[in-house]
Amino acid sequence: MSGSASAEGLPRGAGEGTRAVRAGLPEPVKYEPTLPGPVFAAHFHLPGEPTGPYTYGRDENPTWTHLEHAIGELEAPGRDGDETLAFASGMAAISAVLFSQLRAGDTVVLPDDGYQVLPLVRAQLEAYGIEVRTAPTRDDAQLDVLDGAKLLWIESPSNPGLDVCDIRRLAEAAHARGALVAVDNTLATPLGQRPLALGADFSVASGTKQLTGHGDVLLGYVTGPAGEPMTAVRRWRKIVGAIPGPMEAWLAHRSIATLQLRVDRQNASALAVAQALRGRPEVSGLRYPGLPDDPSHKIASQQMRRYGCVVSFTLSTRARAERFLEALRLVDDATSFGGVRSTAERRGRWGGDAVPEGFIRLSVGAEDPEDLVADVLRALEESAR
Repeated sequence: MSGSASAEGLPRGAGEGTRAVRAGLPEPVKYEPTLPGPVFAAHFHLPGEPTGPYTYGRDENPTWTHLEHAIGELEAPGRDGDETLAFASGMAAISAVLFSQLRAGDTVVLPDDGYQVLPLVRAQLEAYGIEVRTAPTRDDAQLDVLDGAKLLWIESPSNPGLDVCDIRRLAEAAHARGALVAVDNTLATPLGQRPLALGADFSVASGTKQLTGHGDVLLGYVTGPAGEPMTAVRRWRKIVGAIPGPMEAWLAHRSIATLQLRVDRQNASALAVAQALRGRPEVSGLRYPGLPDDPSHKIASQQMRRYGCVVSFTLSTRARAERFLEALRLVDDATSFGGVRSTAERRGRWGGDAVPEGFIRLSVGAEDPEDLVADVLRALEESAR
């Protein structure tokens, strides 16, 4: 059994809030909970031939099924024949797509400005005899290195630079060359962007971030049309055992119910913070796709319904950035993004991202926007001393 994108019981054309609240729920049963609790089982009763949906805990679990249905209903509403597979983390999902689709001698195109673990992935791919080409997200630069590729990997908006590419254009070009297309949809979430509707073969994401939104779950997923590519992803999950725990899956499903409420609040607040930072003399390189003058705004407005909760900018020096982070009171100095509590960090501390020493990635949470703006501006003033 797999996570289907059908939304049984939902009225046709149901709004995103309704869909998020109801997604993946089973048919109601008298005296049973509306969202069944997590199923902790390594094995199931299995007399006779193993023809049922649940046989062994590494293959399937009823708690995964509900979650996969829920994610599928958000990633691909109204599309028949798509399926979703849940994983133990976003990197497990990313690895499953890459290593299930590529063989020695194949070529893959990756962004050179994407998630900071991608250089490690590149080294492993090359160790397996796979050619890796890279190009920036901005200006659809990956088009120039597509010829002969087996798979195109897109990250839009990119993390942490927030560049955006034309997914539909890239997908059409890749398919014309015989390549599959995967889109990392982590920063946008299914409520911000639907890669499958834009032509992608896989929508991949870390559910650790805004999808679950509370900073207490590691999770990943892959959604795509049923067929050999997704069968290969499923086979990879089984072989590697990169499966989510039932408690994590249940927590994730519970959290999705508030996704639209969180996303709308966080997106509106992110725009307010970005607007407050415009024109500040100590801030350079301000990026937020929702700003009308952002370099990514034109393309983003054509393919995104929401622009995300992340704002990035640069302060003059590493020391200034660290003073700014220390002065914040409502924003935690922490990595990751998408949580209900605002976080910020100096990305250069990790290495792997081609960013200045004073580059800040700010993830806007669900606090009152007026309070967040006041806190950020106050920290800017204090950090100048």
